[in-house]
Amino acid sequence: MAGQPPSMALGGGRDGSPSQRSARGMAIDRVELFRQVYELADLSIYPARDRWLIKGAGLLFYGLIALIGRTVRWTIVDWHHYEALRRSGQRIIYAFWHNRVFLATWFWRQRGIVVMTSPSFDGEYIARFIQRFGYGAARGSSGRAATRAFRQMVACLDFGVDVAFTIDGPRGPRYVAKPGAVRLAMRTGAAILPFHISAEHYWEVNSWDGFQIPRPFTRAVLLLGRPICVPAEGSPLEIAGRQRELQATLEDLRRRGDRWWAK
Repeated sequence: MAGQPPSMALGGGRDGSPSQRSARGMAIDRVELFRQVYELADLSIYPARDRWLIKGAGLLFYGLIALIGRTVRWTIVDWHHYEALRRSGQRIIYAFWHNRVFLATWFWRQRGIVVMTSPSFDGEYIARFIQRFGYGAARGSSGRAATRAFRQMVACLDFGVDVAFTIDGPRGPRYVAKPGAVRLAMRTGAAILPFHISAEHYWEVNSWDGFQIPRPFTRAVLLLGRPICVPAEGSPLEIAGRQRELQATLEDLRRRGDRWWAK
């Protein structure tokens, strides 16, 4: 069964904030929005074989993440960045590299976070296993689907729900941050929270991103970066500067994380 959506009583930022104004302007129905992002999708557009493969892959990854995730021993660095955002009431846009999805899914589970996924075969089974961990899925990667997914993520932040980007996904280039998180932060006033997870022992898949599957009972470190805020009326130079800051922060977190176990 997919994870349940957050309480309907959740609200966004303070009344009159850019986030609240955009919600009023878009007039997106909260109940319908939560149905779209938290319910498992209808697979009738796929051939029967693909429907079974999507369902099977979703269950397989859910079981694998749950099984291995329970055995991981964590070290958490700079958690105060997260706590400060929670105390302020500011909504969060999580940003991290695509190849660390496995442990990120486990660590941030059951918080109602909405993640952008692609409306494709691969994106659909990813959506299904993350939804079983209590996430929502905004489906879009390019063209009209991306515009629709972006609107959904804006509305989720307006309604008090955090969102996340695999910032170099869905197809790379690896470790190159795309501008979606910065655009969303500028639109909503939410803060970007970069983070990185490095496991001491893992298997690496032969894929574009070098996807990592942690070995059972490994240790892992979660590093959080300083939150990045984007001015709503920022100039193109300011926006480009925030994008460079996000790229540099994620690169620094990855270097620190991947050196962590060499100590």
